[in-house]
Amino acid sequence: MAVSVEITRKAVLRSSPESAWGGAKKVPITVFDRASTDGYIPTVFVWSSPAPTNGTLKDGLLATVARFPHLAGRFAVDNNGRKFLHLNNAGVLVIEATARADLATALAHDASAHIAELYPKAEKEHVDEPIFQVQLTRYTCGGLVIGMASHHQVADGQSMSGFSASWATAVRTNSAALPSPFLDRGATDNPRSPPLPAFDHGSIEFKGEHSSSRSYRVLPLDRIKNLALHFPGEFVAELKARVGAPCSTFQCLLAHAWKKVTAARDLAPDDFTQVRVAVNCRGRAKPPVPMDFFGNMVLWALPRMRVQDLLSSSYPTVVGVIRDAVARVNDEYIQSFVDFGEAKRDMKLASTAATPGMAFCPDLEVDSWLGFGFHNLDFGGGPPCAFLSPDLPIDGVMILVPSCAAKGGAHLFVALDHEHVQAFKQICYSIE
Repeated sequence: MAVSVEITRKAVLRSSPESAWGGAKKVPITVFDRASTDGYIPTVFVWSSPAPTNGTLKDGLLATVARFPHLAGRFAVDNNGRKFLHLNNAGVLVIEATARADLATALAHDASAHIAELYPKAEKEHVDEPIFQVQLTRYTCGGLVIGMASHHQVADGQSMSGFSASWATAVRTNSAALPSPFLDRGATDNPRSPPLPAFDHGSIEFKGEHSSSRSYRVLPLDRIKNLALHFPGEFVAELKARVGAPCSTFQCLLAHAWKKVTAARDLAPDDFTQVRVAVNCRGRAKPPVPMDFFGNMVLWALPRMRVQDLLSSSYPTVVGVIRDAVARVNDEYIQSFVDFGEAKRDMKLASTAATPGMAFCPDLEVDSWLGFGFHNLDFGGGPPCAFLSPDLPIDGVMILVPSCAAKGGAHLFVALDHEHVQAFKQICYSIE
């Protein structure tokens, strides 16, 4: 069954000048921004009927964006060719659409086929492209899908989860409660004088002229297939029992997925495989940065193992390798990264962040949204009934999100080269 989605209205909305924060400031992007993906990250959430009206959602959105001025700004370039964010209240794009189908039927039979029609197709190359874009899609039963797209060089997942929660609060309370984030980007950018970078950030976070980072193939996009797996709470509990020592849901599921994807790829035993693990640095810096800081403050941990060792090792061993790599992203490493950014402030830096078509094989990249609270977003009718994965156009990228249906469970969204999909499906739920 094909679901027809029709756009009925599209408009750029602005907060009133009286309520908007920002004051037309020109904010330089930080070294954390420069290391992040130069593109838009979509998220798609589903609510059953009854759901708030579009008017109510838009009113709450504008009241919230007034407190998050970066989302209503625009990128620009200064006289020295350096990118900055102009907090000019140019507005956010809101798209309204209708779907000619019952929501439950569409989710059961056609979600993956029409999900690309449920979120904005932001184009970073367009002049004056809105930083934040949202699509409100109504189904015949009254169900609602909210698809968002935000530019990653403005905010990371932690930031966007805080914004989304604030928007939901504004809608529930008729804008009577308007939480404000921590907006001081200078808190993440305190280099030493002189700067003293101690790690090879020109190979890890950025592509240096003589970078030692791995070079990856590029695949035709139609070769990259998206899979959605559900791991029930019982499965997660069994994994944790196999680990024995206390470990997080993220650690045990990543250990499991790393082993299974590597096995499905049928790599040479002596090859090395690593995982790019996104690490929130807010609480790891000294002094720590508030968790409600709105911006980017993520770096990569890189657990690495020989293929034969990974496949033969126990879950406790693999979790230990992951844990040790994440622990190395400490205050010393963060300070070194900030110092590197200061030393290279006037130089163009190319991020090692993935781009569409990239094949990470034999490696992986993982983002955990398990702690973001997206599954608790309540605009007045309760939390979402589903989280839908937008298209992941990169082989080896994984996203972990909590289950909307049951406590303790999790969903894994993963993109793989089609050559490895069948082998992965056959082993993804087996525990050695």
